[in-house]
Amino acid sequence: MIRAGIVGGTGYTGVELLRILALHPDVEVAVVTSRADAGRRVDAVYPSLRGAVDAVFCKPDAATLAQCDVVFFATPNGTAMLMAEELLRQEVKVIDLSADFRIRDHHLWSQWYGMEHVCPELLAEAVYGLPEINREAVRSASLVACPGCYPTAVQLGFLPLIEKGLIDAGHLIADVKSGVSGAGRKAQLSVLMSETGESFKAYAAAGHRHLPEIVQGLQGIAGQAVDLTFVPHLTPMIRGIHATLYGRLAGDADDLQALYAQRYAGERFVQVLPAAAHPDTRDVKGSNQCQIAVHRPQGGQTVVVLSVIDNLVKGAAGQAVQNMNLMFALPEEQGLQSITLYP
Repeated sequence: MIRAGIVGGTGYTGVELLRILALHPDVEVAVVTSRADAGRRVDAVYPSLRGAVDAVFCKPDAATLAQCDVVFFATPNGTAMLMAEELLRQEVKVIDLSADFRIRDHHLWSQWYGMEHVCPELLAEAVYGLPEINREAVRSASLVACPGCYPTAVQLGFLPLIEKGLIDAGHLIADVKSGVSGAGRKAQLSVLMSETGESFKAYAAAGHRHLPEIVQGLQGIAGQAVDLTFVPHLTPMIRGIHATLYGRLAGDADDLQALYAQRYAGERFVQVLPAAAHPDTRDVKGSNQCQIAVHRPQGGQTVVVLSVIDNLVKGAAGQAVQNMNLMFALPEEQGLQSITLYP
């Protein structure tokens, strides 16, 4: 039985990890931390977990966490890097759901995240945890950086075209919408339902901090420089990411449907929808699935890819568990077989 610890168990990502791991047949949730709720039972804070999680929140402590086999960091940026080095020395596997280890250039990371990286030497060791690209590297990793929700939807959408050199990597556009849970569990005026309901807006059009992560990933696939315009939007729903991706075809792309179907034929958590389909965020709600549809409007040279995920599952906690399964040589889908919630 794998002993798992969760640092930051009271946020949306933390409770989603608890929901998934509570039913995982090979995992015991041994430690759940929260500075604010230390001493309280987890199911007192989250009654939805009553009868499923028998744990008490404690303050984050490296000695306690070192008793685990794997520790998930569901924390704000800048937290995991303070503890990861010590846990790795204790031979504890670390899966970070924040951005601390996603970007390999620590100067670039500091530029976008507004703080100095305290252990830049670990960046080269960290494996970027997008299994559909880095599966074999994840299997042998001790430190995994889980991708962000926007980067997951965008990279999976563009991946088959970029791998085959069928798209102009110098002119990519990602127009992406997110539910409000992507902002985290905090009291913030801009994400209150009375502020977001019946409204829709773009933000960070000049540059969002997920941009360098997406570009890094796409350049790794393309083997060349990538120019991406990425504009995120906030939409009045709780969960979900919808990425509408645009590019100019640059090669012989007679059957885009077959290209996507073949690339993802063996992937448990990527579903290529039938030709002319339009994926809906509600069709992946609560699941670890990414649904993709590819279009070529009017048969021209513009390709439009639609990619949807649940930002808290495939975009966060579910992908983290998918990585954990790979790291411990378990079936990749273990604990992640839940069917989408509908409606």
